Amino acid sequence: MKTEKATFAMGCFWHPQRVFDKIKGVINTEAGFMGGDESFTNLSYNQVCTGTTRHAEVVQMTFNPEIISYEKLLEIFWKEHDPTTIDRQGPDIGDQYRSIIFYHNEKQKELASKSKNEKQKGFKNKIVTEIKKAGKFYKAEEYHQHYFKKKSRFDNIF
Repeated sequence: MKTEKATFAMGCFWHPQRVFDKIKGVINTEAGFMGGDESFTNLSYNQVCTGTTRHAEVVQMTFNPEIISYEKLLEIFWKEHDPTTIDRQGPDIGDQYRSIIFYHNEKQKELASKSKNEKQKGFKNKIVTEIKKAGKFYKAEEYHQHYFKKKSRFDNIF
């Protein structure tokens, strides 16, 4: 089976992880951090929350492109958050909540740029989503993984 990775920052990682877990063709998701200082051996949520590491909360997924295309994952990315707010999603404020598409290869970079340009036509405000080369991924602490599934009373909210 052929697999690829996709990594998106779109606010707090709990909601995106729950969304992508439900998508047929997404094999695995992990909540974590990317896009900041890569000199850390390990990185904690508390360190990221200081705003000094410059990491964003991300969901990184492994998917089967024969079942779900990267373009379809991008569609879900745009639909599930507000890409026009800087360092914020809903009540969450801070640079760790910024909107970023981390690409893993040149084809993903091209598709992300094309998708962003197309989506901009549907927004009154400017899309502030960054498109950056994927870097070192730091997996978040276990209590952040599949948070809504663990907290079953929240499991059906999104």
